[in-house]
Amino acid sequence: MKGVVILNKQKLQLPLQTLSLVVGFMVWVILSSLMPFIKEDINLTMGQVSWVTAVPVILGSILRVPIGYWTNRFGARWIFLISLIFLIFPVYYISIANSFIGLIIAGLFIGVGGAIFSTGVTSLPKYYPKERHGFVNGIYGVGNIGTALTAFGAPIIAGQFGWEVTVRLLIIPLILFAILNFIFGDRKEPKVSTPLKDQIKAVYLNQKLWFLSLFYFLTFGSFVAFTVYLPNFLVSEFNLTEVDAGLRTAGFIALCTLIRPLGGWLGDKFDPFKILILVFTGLTLSGVLLSFSPTITLYTVGTLTVAICSGIGNGTIFKLVPFYFSKQGGIVNGIVAAMGGLGGFFPPLILSTVFSLTGHYAIGFMALSQFALASLIIVIWMYYTDKLNLSNQIVENTGQGVMVTDTNGYITNVNKAFTEVTGYTAEEALGEKTKILSSGYHTADFYQSMWDELDKKHYWQGDIWNKRKNGEVYHEWLTISAIEGDEGEIIKYVGIFSDISNEEPSVN
Repeated sequence: MKGVVILNKQKLQLPLQTLSLVVGFMVWVILSSLMPFIKEDINLTMGQVSWVTAVPVILGSILRVPIGYWTNRFGARWIFLISLIFLIFPVYYISIANSFIGLIIAGLFIGVGGAIFSTGVTSLPKYYPKERHGFVNGIYGVGNIGTALTAFGAPIIAGQFGWEVTVRLLIIPLILFAILNFIFGDRKEPKVSTPLKDQIKAVYLNQKLWFLSLFYFLTFGSFVAFTVYLPNFLVSEFNLTEVDAGLRTAGFIALCTLIRPLGGWLGDKFDPFKILILVFTGLTLSGVLLSFSPTITLYTVGTLTVAICSGIGNGTIFKLVPFYFSKQGGIVNGIVAAMGGLGGFFPPLILSTVFSLTGHYAIGFMALSQFALASLIIVIWMYYTDKLNLSNQIVENTGQGVMVTDTNGYITNVNKAFTEVTGYTAEEALGEKTKILSSGYHTADFYQSMWDELDKKHYWQGDIWNKRKNGEVYHEWLTISAIEGDEGEIIKYVGIFSDISNEEPSVN
């Protein structure tokens, strides 16, 4: 019966939270989507337009940290309910705003619509096994489609009824989904009550947190930046109509959003670092293309490449968060998500500043390329570091004794089992020759035969008598393998042994 209840929760919470995110994101980008219409009624400079479209990202980013924590503390039901009700007020205020300051104030508070992203990525993994976290968070991330719905639908409605009425229409889904969360939200969601300060102290020194934050800063930041920047840019730069610009922006958003589950699935199926290597390679190349693309065709190719890479990257990165931080998922999800939001705040401002100084956007897009290249280098480094750490963990935790030596017989590495069998600690063994283990039971011919076989086959296996630190002689089964370098030369030897001291010593 308990399994049936959990299954029902899975079926209900994923669509409920995803659709709630859709509504939040619809609100979050309403200013950027309607900016071509708003400018006709409210006199705004180019710099003010950039600030009005960027400001919602501020609170939408900063609040992601406490919202991730509060979700763990109080559950997604209450966080979604309170957030959706709160959004009603700034949405209405936008519809009656008549100045730059009014738009800034309202825009700041509609950032809550973007902040609730942290709620689902913190709550939903509680209902699913780890091997499905990437795909589940990818499905939840489809809630980003709310930005596409606004980018596509808002200009059409505004063209018929005016932008003020279009904004007020958003109050309806806000009220509807507040009610649905109150009724159907999980009242018994598992809670985590560790103080926020303790959770931050447990993770802030972990370099993986900041690397993941950088990656999401770039991938989700690219998504947000292009979402808020494209509608006005396409109208002013390429002289497209407001509706055409909205359609193209919606296409960008839809592609980036719908491909996100694929990124989560790929992260579950394959090594996430390999996927991110491809992602940041694509973003590096697309940034270069956008820097030198004077035509709408080449610009479209560049932006769609950004959409594909960002979507896959967004899904893959949130596969890694619960993998590395299972106990601090709420706060880490919040920090990483916040950095992603901030990644969407700065680019529109930088692009407008660059354009005002140089008359073109090339430097701004080249910055995207360079950030992607830096992330690519870090991902490659993390990939090989993780492989090395995994190898070390395998060696360290294997039940058999392991000893690594250089070609001169000096010990360079040992594991815990080595110490348990021989009595020598790692500090005592490292730098010593293997003769410290010699029992004196074997003749020179025995060792010569061993080395002849190692030279010929690069492998030797047999039983041998060695001596512990306390002088006790013990019987072990030993396997020695020669490790070759890139050019085929032997660079070290690895000995793996087990204590089989259940026989009487025999002299060889």
